[in-house]
Amino acid sequence: MITVTPQPQQIRPPKLVAPKLKDRLQSLIPGLIVFTACLYVGIVILLPALAVIVEAFAKGLAPFLESFQSEDLMSALRLTLLDAAIVVPANCIFGLAAATAIARRQFRGKALLLSIIDLPFSISPVVVGLMIVLLYSPTNGLFADLINHLDIKILFSAPAIVLATIIVTFPFMAREVIPLLEEEGWDQEEAAKTLGANSWQVFWKVTLPSVRWAALYGAILTTARALGEFGAVSVVSGNIRGQTQTLPLFVEDAYKQYNTELAFGAAVILMSVSIVSLVLKLILERLLEHDKASRSATTSE
Repeated sequence: MITVTPQPQQIRPPKLVAPKLKDRLQSLIPGLIVFTACLYVGIVILLPALAVIVEAFAKGLAPFLESFQSEDLMSALRLTLLDAAIVVPANCIFGLAAATAIARRQFRGKALLLSIIDLPFSISPVVVGLMIVLLYSPTNGLFADLINHLDIKILFSAPAIVLATIIVTFPFMAREVIPLLEEEGWDQEEAAKTLGANSWQVFWKVTLPSVRWAALYGAILTTARALGEFGAVSVVSGNIRGQTQTLPLFVEDAYKQYNTELAFGAAVILMSVSIVSLVLKLILERLLEHDKASRSATTSE
């Protein structure tokens, strides 16, 4: 009898399967998204900004510096700074008060107040200027009789510019502080009141330090918008050179008059403010995240 011993089967190594085309495309999608975003930002923002800088220094540094000797440019710069110096503190005070009231109290009309605060985000600045004209026009405005009786001038003067800027920068401070106050809760305030602190002491010693970075962030956003506001101011100011012309209006007017050196010089000033605001914004975001992380660690301990 012949016994046949089975031969061991040879194990073949698995064949390497080439990745499918679909897998390759999926691996390219994240890089394609990043490239598209960078390309879009470069074309829409960076390229025009670079063009302004190039045109501003096209004839050299000396003509660029000479543009700052223009009295009209200095007048527009002074009016813009005066406008921001009034608007930013006013909206910071209101924003902190509104944020504290909304985040710490329950009252009728709370949702309505939040909607009114957000209203400037949904209304065109040109419409805001038209609203001011309809209210304060000395001829057919709603308060025309009162204005004429008191012999005051609001339209086509600094008060109208300040009022328009206050409206368009209205939400920034409150909208930055309200979410942080709601996240923090009011346990610390209640503890301070239990220890005998009054409402003013609670605000200065407890509430304000807890939202200091968010409040500073809101102030920076308010300042940047106040310095660069164009639409509402152009309607109510009259755009009178040397009197009611802010820096953004001056840029447009100088460019229309083919005074490109002055136009691009003023534009560089506004761009410098924007860059400084952006850097401060990034720094404050880091500080705010670090503050939140430290508080979370303290709470967990």
